[in-house]
Parts: sequence; C-alpha cells; structure tokens
Amino acid sequence: MIIMAIDYGDARTGIAVCDKTGLLAVPVCTVNEWNEDKLIEKIIEVSKEYSPELYVVGLPKNMDSSLGSRAEKCIEFAELLSQKTGVECIMRDERLTTVSAHIVLNQTDTRGKKRKQSVDQVSAVMILQDYLDYLRINSERDGNNGK
Repeated sequence: MIIMAIDYGDARTGIAVCDKTGLLAVPVCTVNEWNEDKLIEKIIEVSKEYSPELYVVGLPKNMDSSLGSRAEKCIEFAELLSQKTGVECIMRDERLTTVSAHIVLNQTDTRGKKRKQSVDQVSAVMILQDYLDYLRINSERDGNNGK
C-alpha cells in the first residue's frame, strides 16, 4: 500500500511517501503555502504522481498527551484533505519529530535555506517511518510475518 505522510505547518508542509512494500519512508517535497485550500490543491497535485491509498497526518500532541489548538487544526486539515481526495487520513502522534529532524540535520551539517526546506520533509519521513514500523510490528505479532 502506498502511504503518504504530511507534516502540516502554517507556512511549510513536509511530505514523505513509501512504496507498495511499505518498508522505507522517503522525503518528497516541502510545500510552501499559507492558504489551507491552496495547500490541499498542491498536495493533490503531488499525490497524482504517487497515488497514495492512505494519508498519515502528524498530530502534534502536548507532552501530557492532551490536544492543543495546533492538534485541533491538524485534525480539521486531515478531515478536509480526506473529503477533497476521497482518501482516508489517519492521525499519528508526532511529538518530538521536529526536534529529532533538527538533530538529524545537525548530524548531516545541513544549514541555512536548505535546512529550512528540509526539516519538514525529514519530520514527515519520521512520522511515516514510525507508522510503517508500527504496522510491521503488529503484523509480526499477529503472525502475518509482515505480509
């Protein structure tokens, strides 16, 4: 199943995707857009190339697992994206993915404009890879050996 992850932001939104095997998440792009309707149009354009069967949208929970205003905005965005595309959207806890993305970018010495454009893509990759690992672990636990 092809899955696309979205790290939704006010100004920049990172996108990652996996192939049908679901083994590895890879970055796709960062969409620079403030307007939610235009952002969804751009995501639909990107989706045409990959034909995702599922969207995974990052859910920025508070450290105590509560949902703040940003999380509510992400849920509303996911619902709108699903309505406009007809593709199911699920939410995935994304706590600390941006912090982790910055650590990765520090390790690769990515700086300046490239870092600003990359951090959201790396966050989307982390959200998707976490979901893929979750699917694989549950599949193995259920005796399906990842199939």
